[in-house]
Amino acid sequence: GFDSPPFTYEDLELSDVIVLIGANLCIAHPILWERIARNPHEPTVIAIDPRRTETAAVASMHVQPRPGSDLALLCGVAYELVRLNAVDQTFVDTHTTGVDAWFTLLDQWSPSVASAQCGVPAETISQLAALIAGGKRVSLWWTMGVNQGHQAVRTAQAIINIALMTGNIGKPGTGPNSITGQCNAMGSRIFSNTTTLLGGRSFTDASHRAEVASILGIAEDRIPAQPSLAYDQILDGIENGAIKALWIVATNTAHSWLDQHRTKRLLEQLEFLVVQDLYGDTMTVQHADLVLPAAAWGEKDGTFINAERRIGRIQAVCAAPGEAKTDFEIIRTLATAWKSGPWLDRFSSPEETFEVLAQLSAGRPCDFSGIRSYDALDEAGIQWPCPSGQNGCPSEVQRRLFADGHFFHPDGKAKFVSEPPALPPELPSGEYPLVMLTGRQSSAQWHTGTRTDRSAILRALAPQETQMQINPVDAASRCVNSGDLITVCSPRGHARFVALVTPLVAAGQVFVSMHDSQTNLLTRMTLDPYSRQPAAKQSCVEVTPATLDRHRCETFP
Repeated sequence: GFDSPPFTYEDLELSDVIVLIGANLCIAHPILWERIARNPHEPTVIAIDPRRTETAAVASMHVQPRPGSDLALLCGVAYELVRLNAVDQTFVDTHTTGVDAWFTLLDQWSPSVASAQCGVPAETISQLAALIAGGKRVSLWWTMGVNQGHQAVRTAQAIINIALMTGNIGKPGTGPNSITGQCNAMGSRIFSNTTTLLGGRSFTDASHRAEVASILGIAEDRIPAQPSLAYDQILDGIENGAIKALWIVATNTAHSWLDQHRTKRLLEQLEFLVVQDLYGDTMTVQHADLVLPAAAWGEKDGTFINAERRIGRIQAVCAAPGEAKTDFEIIRTLATAWKSGPWLDRFSSPEETFEVLAQLSAGRPCDFSGIRSYDALDEAGIQWPCPSGQNGCPSEVQRRLFADGHFFHPDGKAKFVSEPPALPPELPSGEYPLVMLTGRQSSAQWHTGTRTDRSAILRALAPQETQMQINPVDAASRCVNSGDLITVCSPRGHARFVALVTPLVAAGQVFVSMHDSQTNLLTRMTLDPYSRQPAAKQSCVEVTPATLDRHRCETFP
């Protein structure tokens, strides 16, 4: 009913069973892994990942589904939970709706059926279900390994369904818990007007538009009645001529978006491209007609909201150099030049802006209107909800959602949402027989390397060359040895990496770092139909020694 992860990070130290799905915490979230290491209950840690990641290597149990088959695996687990009488029927009957449709779907997904699609032995599926059923405080955590899939939303909802049906929600050490990678992922979702209207409202709801207009002091007709376009729709708009100018802020689209040849072609097709960034040499800046130099995080003030709903504050430690301005200053200056109106005066500083956002949050699930002052955020931040009348909401208090069994739907109940598992749209073939996985290769690298590649310390800690991991069986059949230069081809393009022959990746699969600028020459633009997030974790490829490049690999743009 709302963008509302229920947990606090403390739950990692309170669970007795921790299920990590598509989440390599040791590399991608090392501080969260430290919290698991501090858990005094000696928890059973289950890592669900196609690859034997650093996290899977130290987990109590490693479950290896085929790439893109998480939903089938979870349905098989849920089937077994029903069979094991692990359903908290009182909780389900009192606080949820839609469970009958979920159970009807599960009838068709016994462990043996699920095994045929996901590749995990039926006995392992039953063992995983038994561990969840036997746990007193079970938490399930996922990140981009789930979110960047062809059925990402339904997979996440299946995780939520498992938490709901076993009553593992709203209590310490429990929860279906989404881990985000960016420090302000929740802040941008709730207050950037990109996914929802301010405060998690809906653009299509007239009452929501009226409420926002009243708080901001603007005419209601200034607020669109439809949400904005998703990334892929923006690129489609460029291709069909509907979008002729684009303003990219703090993201390196030419590197990070899938099917890179097409992305670069579309950026060049624009009549006018503005890139607002800290660095002037990114792959995206190279396509820009105008560059707006932006300040770094240590050169500006403001707030962010992290994955556990905690609002924190950043304070500048130095001034931005040269012509660089904070994102806040850039956007406000342009809004002033565009004569946006006197209401803009309320946004004269980050502190005043925060006060407006607090007003916009009042009465919403994300209510933080009770935070007594901007300075109160300085020490350890404050989690929402923090409505007025709660004594300022001390930062040390851990706030979990749904402890009262009330959810953010009109009827106050959580909804089971289900859909049958489907095979990935691109499957291995005779021409492209290997499935390519992508992800973080090192904790010393981040996204497109725009910042981390500039640090001598981080460069020394990261691999000096991008290595593609390949199973010994696949390497032998292709006459590939560790250290060899290999050519990797997909239906979209080709790239060259250094081979690392290792059993950490299963036969029929390869793994390469998402940080390398070549990786998205290979990836396929498959989208989840609900989130419109790309399935970046699975594309089909072929690998050959670079000395045996096929002619077709040289015909791509």
